[in-house]
Amino acid sequence: MTLASDIGSPSLQIAGVVLLETQVPLTLSRVRDALDVRVAQLARFRQRLVSVAPGLGRPIWMDDPTFDIRRHVRQARCPDPGDEEALLGMASRVATEPLPDDRPLWSATVVDGLTGGRTALIVTFHHVLTDGVGGLAVLAHLMDHPPGTGEEPDTGFPHTPPTPVQLMTDAVGSRLRALLAAPKAVREIRTALAQLRLVATTRRSPASLSRAIGTRRQFAVASCKLVDIRATAHSRDATVNDALLCAATGALHALLLHRGEDADSLTISIPVSARRTDSTAHLGNQVGSVPVALPTKGPSRLEAIARITRRHKAVARGVSSVLLAPLFRLLAALNLLGWIIRRQRLVVSSVTYLHGPPAPLYFLGAQVADIVPITAIKGNMTVSFVALSYRDTLLVTVIADSDRCPDLPVLVAALQRELDALAHGG
Repeated sequence: MTLASDIGSPSLQIAGVVLLETQVPLTLSRVRDALDVRVAQLARFRQRLVSVAPGLGRPIWMDDPTFDIRRHVRQARCPDPGDEEALLGMASRVATEPLPDDRPLWSATVVDGLTGGRTALIVTFHHVLTDGVGGLAVLAHLMDHPPGTGEEPDTGFPHTPPTPVQLMTDAVGSRLRALLAAPKAVREIRTALAQLRLVATTRRSPASLSRAIGTRRQFAVASCKLVDIRATAHSRDATVNDALLCAATGALHALLLHRGEDADSLTISIPVSARRTDSTAHLGNQVGSVPVALPTKGPSRLEAIARITRRHKAVARGVSSVLLAPLFRLLAALNLLGWIIRRQRLVVSSVTYLHGPPAPLYFLGAQVADIVPITAIKGNMTVSFVALSYRDTLLVTVIADSDRCPDLPVLVAALQRELDALAHGG
């Protein structure tokens, strides 16, 4: 992922809503003090992407000498009545507010005024900073840890910027490495194109799911017990991710029927991670995507989806990232990327599954009750799904364009029915 692929508005930003079981309200100064110490161990969270002179390579990460935690952490009150719906409505505005590019690309909002005396922390960062897996590692890093654990802060901050000679040397080295890797890249691109051609032979997506989207978003959630849906999946030689895909495609099919449409299969974008670790030491976006045509109805649908995903995983890991990164940069330079993304009729939605911690997390002594994951939608993809397992719960967030998906309650209700059926062995 590069800034080249960030076209239009809102920006490609991901977020997490951390709901805290606070006994007393958290003060803004206390949260700022804690985060100031913890982000000091995350180099990217005190760096900016800075353009360099022509011929010296792509923008580079440089320490921000003016970094000030007060420019990143703020406080806001949740609108009445302070319930889940109100919090998600607030999160939809906070998470899509463009992050200023004159500072590191992240923010945190402390939310009070919630029912039951709870507090929420909405952490937002640009997709170029990290992907979903890395973002989850960041959230975990920002939580409480036993004294003496974790990485040491960078005492040399801010570091001296590289000289033009160093930039030129690095740019030449990058180009040489790209040339040496070209034969392998060509083979992988051929494989990726073959996969895309295979998927492209399927029927075009239903019209109502592929329409140019606006700037407003709305979020809703559904959930089930993780142990229950895992048991059902494993009993059918499937994974939790397969079960999630089954629930999402079933819910989309119900939405289409509600709209007077139908489709035997839908093409879903599934993330494929090249990340080797979930550590915060290696952030950046290391996720590509693979379009997969999945059935929406018929007997033994979960088993069928499991067979399809196994077949794609056998050949797809990392391929899409290799193909799309340089392609996105080229299309962006030609001002064609936005035009293509807004008009593609292949992929109707994306489904992401993040493995969260099985043990409870804490922030400033308050237990984390829930974590609501949030991702971005772009182009003409009107709805997407992102799920996170935390403790004993699988929570699924539905992200939708407010204008193109006014019937979001229909979709979420169908998703909850699908999850309930799978959790009960259906």
